[in-house]
Amino acid sequence: MKLKALLLVAVATLLITVDADAQRLPRPVRNVELQTLDGAKARLPWWGEKNLMIFYVDPDVPKQNHDFITHIENTSRLAGPEIEGFGIINLKDTGFPSNVVRQIADARTAKNGATIICDPDHWLSSAWRLGDCNNCFVIMLVNKEGQLVYIHKGEMSKEEQIKFIEAGDKLTGKKR
Repeated sequence: MKLKALLLVAVATLLITVDADAQRLPRPVRNVELQTLDGAKARLPWWGEKNLMIFYVDPDVPKQNHDFITHIENTSRLAGPEIEGFGIINLKDTGFPSNVVRQIADARTAKNGATIICDPDHWLSSAWRLGDCNNCFVIMLVNKEGQLVYIHKGEMSKEEQIKFIEAGDKLTGKKR
């Protein structure tokens, strides 16, 4: 009985250590093969060429952080030649059919010219050890060197919005 208890404590400690390690920033991440909206294989665009602002979105909560993202877009707050933003649709966690989500995204990109790719089976969240992203609008910043320097899951508070902008300013060289 004591052996079982010790084993459980050891496993729990290991899991906590692994989870804490996954949350340390900055940390290296790798380019992952995902899919285009039409299902073709695709790597993350601009990988190693530019700093990346990535929106990893569960289609069940597309409006999380909507006002903040609109503000970023309208003010060009994190825009410039050294950073590119794009969306990744988390298809695995949605209740909507993948083909419907892809069609809606395709129609939207035709209007606004946004770059959107798809993660059909947690490929990115697993490779980058993001943890549970269900019902989350995940915002990330990755530098040119492939380091994840910022991540936030879910609705952002004003304080978190400021942290995001400060992290983005470091990548773009802008002063607040």
